Amino acid sequence: MKKWFSNIGPGTLVTAAFIGPGTVTVCTLAGVQFGYSLLWALVLSIIACIVLQEMSARLGIVTQKGLSEVLKSQFDNKIVRWILIGVILSAIFIGNAAYEAGNISGGVLGLSTILGSPIVKIGAISINYMSITIGIIAFILLYIGNYKVLERSLVVLVLFMSIAFIITAIVTKPDLSLLFKGFVPDLSADKILTIVGLIGTTVVPYNLFLHASIVSEKWKSTDDLPIARKDTIVAIVLGGLVSMAIIIAGAAIQQTEVNNAADLAKGLEPVFGSLAKYVLSLGLFAAGITSAITAPLAAAYVVKGCMGWQDGLKSKSFRGVWMFILFLGVLFSSLGIKSIVIIRFAQVANGLLLPIIAIFLLWVMNQKNILGNFTNNLKQNVLGFLIVFITCFLGFRGVWKVMINM
Repeated sequence: MKKWFSNIGPGTLVTAAFIGPGTVTVCTLAGVQFGYSLLWALVLSIIACIVLQEMSARLGIVTQKGLSEVLKSQFDNKIVRWILIGVILSAIFIGNAAYEAGNISGGVLGLSTILGSPIVKIGAISINYMSITIGIIAFILLYIGNYKVLERSLVVLVLFMSIAFIITAIVTKPDLSLLFKGFVPDLSADKILTIVGLIGTTVVPYNLFLHASIVSEKWKSTDDLPIARKDTIVAIVLGGLVSMAIIIAGAAIQQTEVNNAADLAKGLEPVFGSLAKYVLSLGLFAAGITSAITAPLAAAYVVKGCMGWQDGLKSKSFRGVWMFILFLGVLFSSLGIKSIVIIRFAQVANGLLLPIIAIFLLWVMNQKNILGNFTNNLKQNVLGFLIVFITCFLGFRGVWKVMINM
């Protein structure tokens, strides 16, 4: 057991990143609006996530470099290289800053459901003290700059969050016959955007960059690839079960006026008492704080790879990047900007962006000059291109639905 615990870590950071308030919100709305009928979409998302994240981890262990660093090295033309870097940095900075505001706001929603209003007035100024508190906790864990401390903190939080949501789903006593029907694919037009959102909230593009970077902090040899593969599968399956649990809990709500996970906590209260409010709210707080740590960390690793920095977690430049993302998240969350619509939009945008990042990853994973004997085999390529095809198809259908409804 001790050996097993010593080998978990990077996969858990991936789970901590994708099970944030965005996942909780999208899964809640999927359950409320469509019952169990989109559970199949999560199975597809989990398979896609395992396939792509395994490639990312393999790339990181074999090359001891991040995805952005490897991509940059493949383009000799300076103009093309800097255009690529510019696109990656823009997507990461804008996306992760928006995510961070949503992550912190989600953690605040969880706490405020239990503790009441987070707003404190000092004269004419209103301050959201919970946003600042979550920001300080994330700042301390990131500033310590010790990978093991960060990893173990996130493992504990992810386990707590998982238990909270899975208990909530079990206590709702789901109808098993209807639940199993939810694993039959259904591509009805009214569900397409939610399906794209579920994929986008599970297979997060920045996680492909984060995973390749962090595995080299723990594993230095290709002999560790089987351990890394097992770590990835276990962590992502656990995250998938949590997402399914949230959909199942959402399906137990009779009312339709549910906009976020805090409403879910309140809506479940009549089903089985006040326990729902506390268990689910603490789970949402854990989801918010884990993602509030990983989003700035991912941004810092991407910038490090793009700029070719050699320094580690404690360097001023590395800290400067995650501090900036964290500051923006706390600022936007403290200003009271509503994050629910932004979160949902971000998940759909992620689902549309995923095929592009996946194509880049697949191209890199077939380069013998980078990976030698550890390039993709036929099965991995078939699965990878199938994922790209499915996500492209769903993405185009989602865009078409938006256009015809404009």
